[in-house]
Amino acid sequence: MIRARQARKEKTLIRLDKVGKHTILLKGLIRDRQLYVLLVPAVALVFIFNYIPIYGITIAFKDYKLMKGIADSEWVGILNFIKLFKTVYFGEVVRNTLLISLYRLIIGFPAPIILALLLNEMRFLKFKKTIQIISYLPTFFSWVVLAAIFQTLLSPSRGFVNFLLTSVGWESIYFLADPSWFRSILVSTSVWKGVGYSSVIYLAVISGIDPGLYDAATIDGAGRLRLAWNITIPSLMYVATILLILNLGQILNAGFDQIFNLYSPPVYKVADIIDTYVYRTGLVNYDWSFATAAGLFKNIVGFILVFGTNSVVRKFSDKGLW
Repeated sequence: MIRARQARKEKTLIRLDKVGKHTILLKGLIRDRQLYVLLVPAVALVFIFNYIPIYGITIAFKDYKLMKGIADSEWVGILNFIKLFKTVYFGEVVRNTLLISLYRLIIGFPAPIILALLLNEMRFLKFKKTIQIISYLPTFFSWVVLAAIFQTLLSPSRGFVNFLLTSVGWESIYFLADPSWFRSILVSTSVWKGVGYSSVIYLAVISGIDPGLYDAATIDGAGRLRLAWNITIPSLMYVATILLILNLGQILNAGFDQIFNLYSPPVYKVADIIDTYVYRTGLVNYDWSFATAAGLFKNIVGFILVFGTNSVVRKFSDKGLW
């Protein structure tokens, strides 16, 4: 009898707890109804442009015909994926994508952290602001504009770089058509374009560090290098870990805009990535099913990498996306 009464009491408390939570949620919705109304257009845009198009991935499992549409096209199962993995060029494309992304990650990931630390140590505010503006500026230019600039600068006939090389007795180099130079140019220009914007995140974290930590360490005799090593860098680790996980999830996104505007047939062997391969097969050769299969393969790998990296990070620390 006593156990039955206790069980009934527990069930009643659970029901009351659920009712209380629902009541609090309902009151919050009513109280903040104007904010939720403002949120509706953003949610609608995300649903229309991000979720509804997911239906299009069924093209990867069909022999898609434009005149028949997605629904009426014939199902072929995983035939497009088998065709993809048997393609001679696909292994080369995947290798190029991974190499370019890894080079960018190795060089580009620590670059904004270093820039943020250097900017944080500057005491001349005018010089600091000037450096910030110069480093942020490339972010606001599209790769169409920047590609035209780099093509002019690196031109073998009228480029400024080759002018300097020939002026000291060296031969001119066609950088954008030379496979041995192309990847280096891709990585360096990509890091140059994004380092300023990425450093903003780390500067925001640094500005939120308690000044009392620096004061206490200074009293104990710590120098500026020791302050950065023991206080600033550890404070950046959580944000850096999150960004690393996200960057690893994007490792198969090697930068379509940049490569598409800079590459040419002579450097396909080292520059052709999954995205450019999908573009040529899907939009140029009209093989939409094959191109969709390649794009879906890339997204699945990215999804696995995000979850896998987050799981590994969670095993060794309390940091992670979830």
